Amino acid sequence: MIRKLTSSAALVLTALLSAAPAGAQSYPTKPVTIVVPLAAGSGMDTLARLYGEKLQAALGRPVVVENKPGAALAIGAAAIATAAPDGHTIGVLTSGPMAIGPVLYKKIAYDPQKDFVPVSLYVKSPLVLVVDPNLPIKSVGDLIKYAKSSSTPLTYSTPGAGAFQHLSTEFMAQRFGLKFTHVPYKSTPQSVTDIAAGHVNFGFAEAGATLPLIRGGKLRALAVSSTTALPTLPEVQPFAAAANAPDFEAVSWHILFAPAATPKDVVERLHREMTKIMSDPDMQKRAADIGLLPVTPPSIADTQKYIASEREKWGNLVRTLGLAGTQ
Repeated sequence: MIRKLTSSAALVLTALLSAAPAGAQSYPTKPVTIVVPLAAGSGMDTLARLYGEKLQAALGRPVVVENKPGAALAIGAAAIATAAPDGHTIGVLTSGPMAIGPVLYKKIAYDPQKDFVPVSLYVKSPLVLVVDPNLPIKSVGDLIKYAKSSSTPLTYSTPGAGAFQHLSTEFMAQRFGLKFTHVPYKSTPQSVTDIAAGHVNFGFAEAGATLPLIRGGKLRALAVSSTTALPTLPEVQPFAAAANAPDFEAVSWHILFAPAATPKDVVERLHREMTKIMSDPDMQKRAADIGLLPVTPPSIADTQKYIASEREKWGNLVRTLGLAGTQ
């Protein structure tokens, strides 16, 4: 009788194990692809290749980077959203396609709220507030006072309407009751060099694009848009501290996403591995050298909350500026 019961229990256990979800079995079973929605050689691509190598060692399977640039990162976003939800295709996205684009564009080929699950928020991408050094502006306080007392609105440059640099400047303008004149360009380098040339008064721009000009004295850095200092510009205050505005943050971010139906345990495995990888001082230094701000990856639940708050923040600003559905 005891033998019969034991046999029956074994059969039940075997049946339960065979019915376990695919994610519970030995993941990964084939190479893992990281979709990067920018071209090879970009900061995002460089960092993805660096942690991809470490992820490959941790997972025991090849990890390859696949570049899918174009359409303001929307092509890459759609590729991640429609991939098989088995953890073998993941990808990097930013606030552009996940918080701004859904309001800015008339139509997109993915649903940012339903098609993805976050795996790891591993870096933020702050901007540097720079001014023409010939202006009598040496601090954020000076800029605010100068803007309020100027008979004509100060001019600022960006790589285009709806770009993160544009929204960050208007976010500052709304926060402090300022009025500026937007001068859009076709590229970041052009928008930055025209500040240095004195054609435009100021602007928010990526650290990588501004650092050589700041070091050369052709631009004056007033603040960084993150709440903590940027390792490559430790002497430049965060805007929040410089303007006595503790709640001010205007950063993009790099978050690794998986398709929404990816098994929970696979997502959690990837999250754990990325947390270990990004806690390595060498990885943090490499991210900082690119002009990015390494962060300790928050929990998946906290990352979801952060994305929701960013979507509300930037989406509302796009609507307020009258840009909703304009592109």
